[in-house]
Amino acid sequence: MGFIWFLIIGGIIGWLAGLILGKDIPGGVIGNIIAGIIGAWIGGMLLGKWGPQISDFYIVPAFIGAVILVFIVSIILKSMHRAA
Repeated sequence: MGFIWFLIIGGIIGWLAGLILGKDIPGGVIGNIIAGIIGAWIGGMLLGKWGPQISDFYIVPAFIGAVILVFIVSIILKSMHRAA
């Protein structure tokens, strides 16, 4: 059951990051989950472990990391679209 919560929380974090930035994450729900999980890792590396924790996610660093990831991915996709 812990793995299911891990995926749900990762998806919500990725979705919120895309919503805040106004960017769509490629891959839909799977993309949101991946963005949330990778964002949690990035946020943990940059900011450490602090704030409320749900299902192995420290919410504040995970959200900030997901926002950073979505921003970088959107810049890369925009530059690839211009080049094509």
